[in-house]
Amino acid sequence: MPNAHWNRREFLSAIGVAPLALASGRLAGPVLGNVPAGAARISSPNGRVVFELSTDDASRVRLRVTLGNATAIEWSTFGFTVDNVDLGAGTHIVDVSRYRQDTSYEWRGVHSRARDNFQGAKIRLLASAGGAEFMVEVRAYDDGVAFRTIVPGGGRRVVEESTMFVLPAGTTAWYHDLRGHYEGSYNKKDIEEIPAGDWVAPPVTLALPHRAGYVAITEAAVIDYAGMALQADGARGLRLQLGHAHPASYPFTLRYGQEMAARLAQPAPLEGPITSPWRVVMVGADLDTLVNCDIVHNVSPPPDPRLFPRGFETDWVRPGRAVWKYLDGGGDGTLDVMKEFTRLAAELGFEYNLLEGFWQRWPEADLRELVEYSKQRNVGIWLWKHSKEIRDPAEREAFFRHAQDVGAVGVKLDFFDHEAKEVMDLYRAALEDAAQHRLMVDFHGANKPTGESRTWPNEMTREAVSGMERRSMQTWSAHTTTIPFTRMLAGHLDFTPMLFGERRRETSWAHQIATAAMFTSPVLVYGAHPKSMLENPAVEMIKRIPSTWDETRVLPMSGIGELAAFAKRKGQDWFVVIANGPTARYVDVQLSFLATRAYDAMLVRDDMENPAAVKIESARLRRADTLHVDLRGGGGFIAGLSPT
Repeated sequence: MPNAHWNRREFLSAIGVAPLALASGRLAGPVLGNVPAGAARISSPNGRVVFELSTDDASRVRLRVTLGNATAIEWSTFGFTVDNVDLGAGTHIVDVSRYRQDTSYEWRGVHSRARDNFQGAKIRLLASAGGAEFMVEVRAYDDGVAFRTIVPGGGRRVVEESTMFVLPAGTTAWYHDLRGHYEGSYNKKDIEEIPAGDWVAPPVTLALPHRAGYVAITEAAVIDYAGMALQADGARGLRLQLGHAHPASYPFTLRYGQEMAARLAQPAPLEGPITSPWRVVMVGADLDTLVNCDIVHNVSPPPDPRLFPRGFETDWVRPGRAVWKYLDGGGDGTLDVMKEFTRLAAELGFEYNLLEGFWQRWPEADLRELVEYSKQRNVGIWLWKHSKEIRDPAEREAFFRHAQDVGAVGVKLDFFDHEAKEVMDLYRAALEDAAQHRLMVDFHGANKPTGESRTWPNEMTREAVSGMERRSMQTWSAHTTTIPFTRMLAGHLDFTPMLFGERRRETSWAHQIATAAMFTSPVLVYGAHPKSMLENPAVEMIKRIPSTWDETRVLPMSGIGELAAFAKRKGQDWFVVIANGPTARYVDVQLSFLATRAYDAMLVRDDMENPAAVKIESARLRRADTLHVDLRGGGGFIAGLSPT
């Protein structure tokens, strides 16, 4: 392994750890924290979440995560090899340097302010294989932990990871496989019942036994690295596997073929010092804790100051709502049809009109005419492009330059479908180059978010979900009540919600309207034809739904795949948002989250006799009141409350 015998002072300086004096192979300087030899223990600020790393078991590096008195991740083996050198075997801890941080920053997710409050440690280890030194950096939050591996050195080296996450017996998992990349249907299984070899697309959400809480596993800050998924071992373990080891998805082989899939199955060498992505384990006593977890973006780099000196206040990065001619008819993709979509978008008060690939068949003069027509109505135009047409840097630059020149505000980039390093590199190159041309980005055919939108605030949404585009979905309600607590934990998602025709299957109109408020997407692309929205009895509610939120609370009656219920605030307005699963039920919502004043409320309820209808009510409500809501199977409810 090249440079395995770095000078220790050089190594510590390179990874940002103050060097400690060493004498006779033992620590001569102090190590913060009272930990036994061969172990490191990092606690969250409130002390309830604990990450432990140990080399006591035959010098094999292991890790564990606990939540209070409950085990979230049992003792699990750490697996990290560099050029076939196993850094997890025959390894001992050299020293532990601790640090602390508590800051906050503007955000654009389920809330508008994120808190980065953790206790961290940089654990320096020495592997017997070649005397290789490396570091595991850990941050413990009140709602989870994150850790990454840093290996000094230079040259071209190949990395494999195989860290295992062993779940307690009796844990329940919600997951989907990789056949559709990140557009699968979720399975609910006991951890013991997941067969060996099954692939698990992060985030995977797990309910601990005895109602001890929840766990979700994913990753963040994938920089110059492959993405990861998990693979079951059939014995309650989920093993980390890098992108080159994943089976090529059906969408990828369909679009790129087996030859390219075989090439991407080879691990990509890394250059210079190696820094893995953060491995994120969210933990919490309830679903509200998971939904409000900020770890994925906390550990990601802040906005690039070269391109975003004002961060999320960048003037050309503007959240909003978009109409989209794809799912719900509207005629051919002609200039006249798209002008009509823009006119209707303006009538709805929406900010954007997203064009699929048909724009590429237009004369440039038509595109410029649409952009100008739309600009006069305060509607921005987005343009779709296949990712294979932006892989070459020169082609990418030409497209972005053209999009900016004609006046487009954003681009929708589609069909990535893989997590090999070169594909992950393409996301970041596209975001950076788009920013150079003041373009916002919507990724489709994509992997889960891993915090990119913090570094590049021009990433406004990404798909990585089986959304309303899917034609083969037989029932929606179990799916839509699962993804707020699974996929959405990674970040924003472009579900393209709200359809009123047959494609909605068993779900009601009220369910469809509620999903637009339930799914986080700073650019919220609607599936319905804008004329259908304008003609819906609940059009005034549809117009009110924002695309960003200041606060989100998961209501306690929520259950994964059964009921998703939220209280969400924008400014002084509150929304009660409920999507029901397959079983009819009623719920009573206490309004204790309201301020001490009266609120005028618009309520959109299920019509219990007709799923293709809604009942609209008005009410004057206060925090002492309780809302009684009857829900059809596949039904929904949404209320908008404004202070009087």
